[in-house]
Amino acid sequence: MNKTNDNADSAHRESRHVVIYGYTKQELAKVMKHFESLLPEYVRISIDSNNLVTRITLTGVSSGLELLRFKLNKFQQNLNDIFSHEVIAMADKTVAQVLGDLLTERELSVSCAESCTGGNIAHRIVQNAGSSAYFLGSVVSYSNDVKANVLSVDRRDIDRHGAVSRSVAEAMANGAAKLMRTDCAIATTGIAGPGGGTKYKPVGTVWIAVKYLDTVVSECQHFQGDRDTVIENATNHAMVMLIQLLRNRYEAQEDFNDE
Repeated sequence: MNKTNDNADSAHRESRHVVIYGYTKQELAKVMKHFESLLPEYVRISIDSNNLVTRITLTGVSSGLELLRFKLNKFQQNLNDIFSHEVIAMADKTVAQVLGDLLTERELSVSCAESCTGGNIAHRIVQNAGSSAYFLGSVVSYSNDVKANVLSVDRRDIDRHGAVSRSVAEAMANGAAKLMRTDCAIATTGIAGPGGGTKYKPVGTVWIAVKYLDTVVSECQHFQGDRDTVIENATNHAMVMLIQLLRNRYEAQEDFNDE
């Protein structure tokens, strides 16, 4: 009895985390199957995936602390190698926390211009303590009048391409950055549903633009799910785009014609 208790008392517990972006639960299950088969009995894995953000936690329990740390570090690095470009953090952090850390480290500021996300990006950012050091504000430009009158989006672009378009998203990002004098900006314009979709721009279509100094990049995404899911997915994707741009790891979307 005493020996068993002594072993229990001497066991060490440690965890390692990897946060990745862009995988559905089904896609993740296929990729993770082989990795999970390599884990020893004393290492447990938990996978929490929501709105394309996945938190992988490795928890090990062993009496040998140094060996445990070595193995956990190795498995964590293996995950980093497997997912490579999709890794957002090697710690238990939200996407907004990772973005906030980057902005803080580089002494940069950010603003938002949100249409379909309705202020959700701003909400996520300000949930972080200390966000007032880098977040200056957001314009929820739900109407075309606000896009034009507040963010200086050219009405001719709205008439020609529609509010859900590359030119409007990029103009919104530029407008927010200029209005609030920020180094970075995030803009979203899309169709969250359940109505409002068309043959060429179905529900779930979202144009996202992010700006860092003089560089502006944009993407058209087609998110699946109900209204809340589209909003959450667009929110995460927009922040990840800026994270990758700041890390100089952004890969431009293949040319997309939204005429």
